[in-house]
Order: sequence, then C-alpha cells, then structure tokens
Amino acid sequence: MESAPDDRAVEGAKGQHATSAGTIAGMRDRFIGRTVLRRLPGLLAGLALFGVGIAIMAASGLGLGPWEAFHQGIANRTGLALGTVSILVGIPVLALWWPLGERPGIGTILNIALIGVATNLTLPLLPRPTEPVPQLAMSVGGVLIIGLGSGLYLSADLGPGPRDGLMTGLHHRFGWSIRRARTAVEVIVLVIGFLLGGTIGLGTVLFAFGIGPVVQAFLRVFDREGRVSRRRRPDLVEELESPGTVGE
Repeated sequence: MESAPDDRAVEGAKGQHATSAGTIAGMRDRFIGRTVLRRLPGLLAGLALFGVGIAIMAASGLGLGPWEAFHQGIANRTGLALGTVSILVGIPVLALWWPLGERPGIGTILNIALIGVATNLTLPLLPRPTEPVPQLAMSVGGVLIIGLGSGLYLSADLGPGPRDGLMTGLHHRFGWSIRRARTAVEVIVLVIGFLLGGTIGLGTVLFAFGIGPVVQAFLRVFDREGRVSRRRRPDLVEELESPGTVGE
C-alpha cells in the first residue's frame, strides 16, 4: 500500500517551483520586460555618451580614470584599440559576479559592448592637442560627458556595469563598504595601468574628484522621481560620494 506523500515534502516542492518561476520571471523582466523597452533609449544614449567621454579624455593626453588607465595600459602593450580592451576586460569582470551573488541585467550586457564601441568610433575623429589649455578643456569636457552618460545610464536602472557590479558584489559578499571596495579595486587597477603605460595625470585627478558630483547633478535631472536613489539609497549615496565613481 502506497503511503501518502509527506505534506512538508509537497510544500517544499511547491516552494522550490515558485522560487524557480520567480527567478525566471525576474530574468525576463531584467532583459525583455516592458520597463526595459521604455527605458532602453536612455540607456543606449547614456552608454554611447560614456564611451565618447572616455575617448575625449584619452585624446586630451592628461590622464584617465583608474579603469580606463588600466585599459589603456593593456592597449599600449597589445596594440588593441582602447575600446576593444574595455570590452574584453568587461567579460572576465562580469564572470566574477557569480561567486559574489550578483546578477546582470540588459544594461550590464550592453554596457560591456557599447561603451567600448563608442570609444573606438570616436577616438580616431578627435584632435590630439599639445597645448595645456585645449588639453584641459578636453579633459573637463570628457568628465562632463561621462557624467552625463552616467546619469542617463544609471537612471535607466537596467543593471549595473560590470565594474560597478564587482564593487557591490564585494560589498554584499564580504561586508565591505562600497567606498572600501571601490578604493581597493581602483587603486590596484590604477597602479597596474600606470605600470603598463596608461596615462595618469591631471585628468585622472579631475575625474577622481569631479565625476561623483557631476553624476549626482545629472541624476537629479534624469531621475526626478528619485526611483534609483530611493531603491539603492545607502549604497548609491556612498558610491556617488566616493572619488572615482562612474557608471561603468
């Protein structure tokens, strides 16, 4: 005579099924939901502008932010284009998310591809000034454009960039503050980038201290409802107050 199934086993199976269904639904919403389609234009514009801003800073010759100096150092050693290195580095950085418990959205995937492509397309079109005033103007303009792109990209709220996800993953996995995680990682990549020949200079300083306030200002414009900042208030505020904050 067959015994009746254990009620706890049945409930457990139902719970596991509900969890799996919820995970699938969550993945679908992050990639093809109505919200994605509505916010996609802002995301695409933000990522393109971000790549253009990186190209402008690189052309100024005054220095780049930590990750881009790292990418430039690799580019100098390998002969690859700056944007191509950004794309290639983004892939293993994204792979580091999984043991840290982070999950990507469509913004994460598009971030890896589009910023690098925009950088590669823009860089050959730009002048390479040698006088301090136009160099400084280009560097400041690059920071402003990256800030504009970051504001658009972050306000779309469709998934963090691979490098930002690494910071939040370290925060959630090990209990580090966003500031500590960001500082530790970015100091390491900045030093490696410098040793590989990446450009470190006044532009690096402008980026470190200017990008956070610029991103905050543009988020107030593009996220007037405060959706992003309300949902991620503790992390976002700390992240945006940290030197070197970007939306990549």
